[in-house]
Amino acid sequence: MNRRASEHIPRLRRPSPSTTAEPTLTSYEAPHLPGIEEGRAPGAPDAGTDDTIDLPAVDSLDWSALTAALDAEGVAVTPPLLSPRACEEVRALFDRDDVFRSTVDMGRHRFGSGRYRYFAAPLPPVVLALRRRLYPPLARIANQWAERLDGPRFPGTHEELAAACAAAGQLRPTPLLLRYGAGDYNCLHQDVYGELTFPLQVAVMLDRPDVDFTGGESVFVEQRPRAQSRPVVKRPAQGQGLIFAVHGRPVPSARGWSRVVLRHGVSAVHEGRRHVLGVIFHDAP
Repeated sequence: MNRRASEHIPRLRRPSPSTTAEPTLTSYEAPHLPGIEEGRAPGAPDAGTDDTIDLPAVDSLDWSALTAALDAEGVAVTPPLLSPRACEEVRALFDRDDVFRSTVDMGRHRFGSGRYRYFAAPLPPVVLALRRRLYPPLARIANQWAERLDGPRFPGTHEELAAACAAAGQLRPTPLLLRYGAGDYNCLHQDVYGELTFPLQVAVMLDRPDVDFTGGESVFVEQRPRAQSRPVVKRPAQGQGLIFAVHGRPVPSARGWSRVVLRHGVSAVHEGRRHVLGVIFHDAP
């Protein structure tokens, strides 16, 4: 969801979509999580209810298998999280201006080609439900990774993470809906918005590959120290989720554990339209 960077350039930080400024380059090494020590902040943007949303597939995920896949590749494919009908309903939101806070034209910012829209608060119930219910097991994985890399720990619920983001001045929700048409693509990037960054995110495929669109594979490139970059390509079916590292993950090394950098993008769509729901757990400044 932003501009291409060569292998040696520091990871990219996505600019505020409410401005037209070019994206800035930054390195990301957070020594702590601002806001968590200060406790819950009032007015966190995660407010809302998900009580009416039934997501049985989320509640029955095999987290042992998903954790193993994440440790092996930095990417894991889930069974379908949303039904075809739910995918259709989320996809239809793209044309409703009232549920979004901003829209980004990727070509304008040299992020690729296509558009994505950030949801406004309060989030649609299904998006909020996915955010809240996927977060606790992902937080356990994130804390395992943090222990291996001597990094910051994360709270157990998404409400607590949202409060920590609010205390750190990160008040804008980051879940988004992406639309690609024929010829559209997304350059390799990382979704780092502020100092408080949760290290895992989820992308849910809303269309049927080879029926609603062709091409448009999900591409991941892992850069290991003193080694050539390793590509990983995934092609989820409708409703399936991709869980992947936001900016890096631990891998075994001769000295214990080392951090490798991961970037993600989308290859060109050949025909049709491709819609994806992006569930990012930290909020933006």
